[in-house]
Amino acid sequence: MGARDLRMKTGSSSETEIHDCWHRNSASWTTAVRGGRIESRRLTTDQAVVDAILSRAPRSVIDIGCGEGWLARALAPHGVDVLGLDRVPSFIEQARQAGGGEFHLTSYEAIAAGEVNARADLAVCNFSLLGKESVETLFAAIPSLLNPGGSFVVQTLHPVAACGEFAYHDGWREGSWDGFGDEFIAPAPWYYRTLESWTGLFLDSGFHLCEVREPKHPRSGTPLSVVFIAEPT
Repeated sequence: MGARDLRMKTGSSSETEIHDCWHRNSASWTTAVRGGRIESRRLTTDQAVVDAILSRAPRSVIDIGCGEGWLARALAPHGVDVLGLDRVPSFIEQARQAGGGEFHLTSYEAIAAGEVNARADLAVCNFSLLGKESVETLFAAIPSLLNPGGSFVVQTLHPVAACGEFAYHDGWREGSWDGFGDEFIAPAPWYYRTLESWTGLFLDSGFHLCEVREPKHPRSGTPLSVVFIAEPT
């Protein structure tokens, strides 16, 4: 995902653009994911999040921003019950058709407001945290979704690798579909966070970090993502 600073863009308009983007590109995303068209996912990051989840040995998982539901299908053979949550109706429809878990239509705002009556051993956000305020309010609500001793796993773009030529500081940036395919349209902006900022978000939201992993490209060694594994304090 490429980037351009969007310092003049308001947070609310950027959050709206994120939602609109995924509504418009849900069919293309489903095709790309199920066809293994995204190299970083195929080579490294899909397995990285599965490994991080299984390292905590959960019996139940809440997948927040589940998309078309691939993670539920990946965890089902391991005996993990998955509840997938997403705000895009077509994603939920596709996920239900493919099976592997239970899938509900809901927004991050609804989760933050306590409207999801569910608990699990682990909550996961896999490349599904693109906003600012929506992410911050969601983080604060995650402990209420966890069983005692539960864990929170986040995989996101690696802050150093994703920084590009821009200054290493938090801020809204323009997205890009480079490398994803010509069928994708109108990329969404995303809120860039430094590694220090991500760590602070966990701590400020009542978590302590148990582990930080940096999945790398198998040939170049370039970090493709960062995986945080945390528990409520």
